[in-house]
Amino acid sequence: MSTTSPPRSLFSRVSLLARRKLRQFGRLSRKSLQLSLLLGGAALVALVSLGFAWLADLALEWNHAWTSRAGWLAFIVLPVAFGILRWMTIRWAPNAAGSGIPQVIGSLSLPPGAAQSSLVSMRQTLLKIPLTFFGLAAGASAGREGPSVQVGAAVMLAWGNFWRSKGVPLRGFHANELIAAGAAGGLAAAFNAPLAGVIFAIEELGRGTILRWQRLVLIGVLASGFLVVAVVGNNPYFGTFGGEPLPNYMVLWVLLCGLANGVLGGLFSWLLSKGVSGVAPMNWRGWIRRHPVYTAAAMGLILACLGVLSGQTVYGTGYGVASGLLSGETEGPAAFGLAKLGATVASYWAGIPGGIFTPALTTGAGVGQHIWELTGGEIDRRVLVLISMAAFLAAATQSPLTASVIVMEMTGSQPMLFWLLVGSLSASVIARQFCPRPFYHFAAGRYRRQAQVEAGRTTT
Repeated sequence: MSTTSPPRSLFSRVSLLARRKLRQFGRLSRKSLQLSLLLGGAALVALVSLGFAWLADLALEWNHAWTSRAGWLAFIVLPVAFGILRWMTIRWAPNAAGSGIPQVIGSLSLPPGAAQSSLVSMRQTLLKIPLTFFGLAAGASAGREGPSVQVGAAVMLAWGNFWRSKGVPLRGFHANELIAAGAAGGLAAAFNAPLAGVIFAIEELGRGTILRWQRLVLIGVLASGFLVVAVVGNNPYFGTFGGEPLPNYMVLWVLLCGLANGVLGGLFSWLLSKGVSGVAPMNWRGWIRRHPVYTAAAMGLILACLGVLSGQTVYGTGYGVASGLLSGETEGPAAFGLAKLGATVASYWAGIPGGIFTPALTTGAGVGQHIWELTGGEIDRRVLVLISMAAFLAAATQSPLTASVIVMEMTGSQPMLFWLLVGSLSASVIARQFCPRPFYHFAAGRYRRQAQVEAGRTTT
């Protein structure tokens, strides 16, 4: 027979229920706090990306203003600007050179510590924004999307470290997860393409690295992209694609685009991987390595020659020409695709900050026009331009899924996704015959080794 009185038994049950509810509330509160902090970091990444986009557009306006009035000044401005920017990069932000995506990939393959942090350092990465701005204003054939990836990674990592220093850690989020979420969020925000950010994180950042793809990481990537959509609207970067699949021999045309862009994109990736010293005559290589500033100035002079020959169309991202080709309203200058390829290689070889994503897309658009010219103008040019944009980017990065989804979201061409995938996959396979290792991961190895050497020096 129980000796417990009914009031005491009731009180025990109520107390047990209250403790259980308090524990549940505590768990919900911790999860809500983690989600709130993650969304706060995503919002910060989106805000920085929007500011970066505004500055990049302003730089392109400045470049168009002075080149349209006195294009011959490029022979003075570009060599001087490239030399100064290269010196500033070496002096203050050596890990901010180039695209920024290799630095992020390199950091993800390193354990947490000084070496990893140096590749996504907040101070160096923030210097990348003004350096990219002045490079675009001078006329560098570069984009802001790659730099946005590195900036996003640095911002998210700094955000997590800040809260850890305040005793409010992001539970379950290690440095790698923060870097990946910020980097992919930066890409999603830069392209106004949330889905492409997720695909980029899985296909590109997850290749050869150890990442835990938690639900919250993907939420952070999507949040950065959707926040930009909420602010600027769901407007495709290149406008909405108005073409349709070709009625005859569509498969053959897509494979032709894959072949042409695979060859050119593979050579493009090989040239970027080798660097100027890797393709120069043997007796020049020592001088090139010892004089990076003079080399950058020489690359500026080469770019100025290409700019004058192309009517100043190879400077900057090439957005105006690509959007005109994609809409079918205008025709690009003769040999625009090849000139844009050379201009982007020269700009990257200069060793100044600037991405290759958008220039690769516009180069592909030019290649699509060249293929269309060979047909005698008998088919819809817009289709060849669209497929070639994705194919060239896939060949350059060997990330066909990312290239297809990015082009789909940037052009509003969802009905063409299957053909984009076919063109991108075929181009990627062909590009591997010229550059077996993906360019971003090849460059990431250099940055990783450099970061380890520098970290070792500081500890001795």
